[in-house]
Amino acid sequence: MQSDATPVGPNQAARMKASKASRGRNWLHDTALGLVSTTSFPAIIGTADAMMKSSNVFLVGYEKTGGGHCTAIVRGGVADVRMAVHAGEQTARQFGQFVSATLIPRPPANLEAVLPIAARMEDLEGAGSMMGGSAIGLLETRGFPAMVGAADAMTKSAEITLLSHETIGEGLCTIIIQGSLSNVAIAVEAGMNEAERIGELNSVMVIPRPLGDLERSLPKTKAVKTQEPMRLPLKLEERQPTEERQKELVPAKAEELQPLKRKESVVIPELTTEEL
Repeated sequence: MQSDATPVGPNQAARMKASKASRGRNWLHDTALGLVSTTSFPAIIGTADAMMKSSNVFLVGYEKTGGGHCTAIVRGGVADVRMAVHAGEQTARQFGQFVSATLIPRPPANLEAVLPIAARMEDLEGAGSMMGGSAIGLLETRGFPAMVGAADAMTKSAEITLLSHETIGEGLCTIIIQGSLSNVAIAVEAGMNEAERIGELNSVMVIPRPLGDLERSLPKTKAVKTQEPMRLPLKLEERQPTEERQKELVPAKAEELQPLKRKESVVIPELTTEEL
């Protein structure tokens, strides 16, 4: 049975890749723009999560404008962006931290060139994928000591991983953790109690199943590489045969190494007084 598939040469593969990139660029410039602003970093993460899950939109990222204000930026079709902005506004209002929202059907090229409202092509790869069941937890405090104390309590109360931290002004600091949903919930509760004991707790957020776009948009911290212990010796010499090693252990029979023989005792005659 013959196959209908035809082999793809290197030149044809390059043209297909360029065509795909061109379609991606056209899709990017023809999409609508949606923005929702809040006064808390955990709130904007929860808002962005609701926007992506409500319709087929792409999360460009966040814009922090100081004073605790954060804006989630999404792109997509006009209908999808309209639904996403509506879902994001409702979510932000539920948190009591909604500031403003807007939708722009077709932003001009000059607007995209000046403002951070367009995604890079490398960000489009793998968009919409799931994170493999890991949950995300965010805890925001007013004051750095409270955040550090909360992070310490979170790591000691459950098996979670600290991803990074974020500051957005007005003394607001957010610690971001990842782990199973049960562990994240336990850790966030422990962090809340510690943050309230030390200072001021501002906002918390637990996202059970975030999309891959959300994980990509979170601030990242470089992982600390654990140094492996040095193993000595670095270069082992060839082992000698057993017989040669045994010969080395036998003491040499040189005369100078032999024990001194006891000389025969010499009798010294007693001297009389007259001889002296």
